[in-house]
Amino acid sequence: MSKQPIRAAVIGLGRMGSTFDDEASPYRYMGKPHAHAACYQAADGVTLAAGADPHAGQREAFVKRWGLNHDRVYADYREMVERERPEIVSLCTTAKSRARILLEIVGTNAGLRAIWAEKPIAFSLTEADQMVDACRQASVLLAFGASRCWDSVYNRIRDLIDLGEIGQPLQVNAFAGCRLSHNGSHLLTLTRYLAGGDCQWVFGAMESDEEARSDDDLAGNGYLQFDSGVQAFVRSMPCSVADWEIDVIGTEGRIRAINDGEEVEFWKRGTPTLPGRRREPSRQIFPRPRVSESANLRTVQNILTGLETGETPNCDGEAGRKALEIAIALRESHRRDGVRINLPLADRSLRINSWETLQGEGPAIIRRRHATEAANK
Repeated sequence: MSKQPIRAAVIGLGRMGSTFDDEASPYRYMGKPHAHAACYQAADGVTLAAGADPHAGQREAFVKRWGLNHDRVYADYREMVERERPEIVSLCTTAKSRARILLEIVGTNAGLRAIWAEKPIAFSLTEADQMVDACRQASVLLAFGASRCWDSVYNRIRDLIDLGEIGQPLQVNAFAGCRLSHNGSHLLTLTRYLAGGDCQWVFGAMESDEEARSDDDLAGNGYLQFDSGVQAFVRSMPCSVADWEIDVIGTEGRIRAINDGEEVEFWKRGTPTLPGRRREPSRQIFPRPRVSESANLRTVQNILTGLETGETPNCDGEAGRKALEIAIALRESHRRDGVRINLPLADRSLRINSWETLQGEGPAIIRRRHATEAANK
């Protein structure tokens, strides 16, 4: 007898929840499916059962786009959780409300087995702590939506590191022009994933003293030490042609992903070509994956595997919490005149108000439409 598919629901029916794949955006190279609803529709073993959003327009668009009945799409996520009892819930809301919603549904839905939360995980370390602890206590798998940790190219780089193909990893250099909490969640989780450990301390420098004094999201650079022995440099200030470039250096080789993995250089130390010469680097063929599923579809597959085996997702709630903590620590280093900041941070009330929440109230898609209309007048 075949198993019944796992029922999934989406809270927040905007861009990441529903419409991302319909955009003519510069992120089309990420591959489809990317929106959470699209991934549930595409994945084997799971079915898109319901959705919730307080905005009527987004509910109606969700019904039309994904073929659900109107009675499966709710204005109130509490009612949806109570009536539908989904086993997997995607949290695609603003970070401003993400912690509150997670804590509510973990406490009220006895059938809940997994949560896939968009980035950043929360505003404050206190909120992140509560989210991770609540899921652990309820035995709910928490996957954190930093999709590059599921990207097949970066997964292959991690495989090569684990196989010893570059020797002992020494350094990760990561460049991406972004705000430290918003898309910095991608940058910092990917750096931690490739470094293979937890961050022990940081030095940080922000764009300005004025920005560092605020709790609002900001760009900055930093140097990180991991307990794996790997050190890292991250730059989230503007990076020009090095934007989304990752370089992993080991004792015997180097892997450099250019333009977000569009091209990958793989170098290893060879034998000397002539007597008296040093061991010169030679370029290898990077074993690019033959099948390149979208990172978010791989996320769903990883969640389903975790539900069967107990395996921790590539990027779990702990990774989301650590990314926020590193971002805050980098800013705190600047605030304290560049001193070294040890982790974990003692003050869990520290926070960063994520960039996307500073752009106004209401759905982002509606704000962008109004901005376009205003610019064309």
